[in-house]
Amino acid sequence: MSVLTSPKAYAALAAMQAGDAVACAIPVLYIAKSFDTLGLSPGVRRILPVVKVASAVGLLSAARFPWLARLTTFMLTIYFVLAVGAHVRVKDRPVNAIPAAGLLATFAFLTVKGPDASG
Repeated sequence: MSVLTSPKAYAALAAMQAGDAVACAIPVLYIAKSFDTLGLSPGVRRILPVVKVASAVGLLSAARFPWLARLTTFMLTIYFVLAVGAHVRVKDRPVNAIPAAGLLATFAFLTVKGPDASG
């Protein structure tokens, strides 16, 4: 069992996604400024909290439905490819893309490995 592929790690990542959903829905000033920098439309801004809550639910399924958790990590990998690409597209400061790049690597790894079978 790997620490990163354990159900507890998936639960922690789900909590992070749920918290981020709340922060995007409010939106927290830092996030609103980042969305402005990236040029996100109001429509995209409205759907992001929903996407993040759905990803949290998918991550929480790791112990019971590993296939759903793996699909979720795959979709999050695509999401973070797009996020990093958005930072590059607007020539944002590289430091602002580091969180997205780190999560891209994390979710890509989890997509390849999948969740541990044991709970």
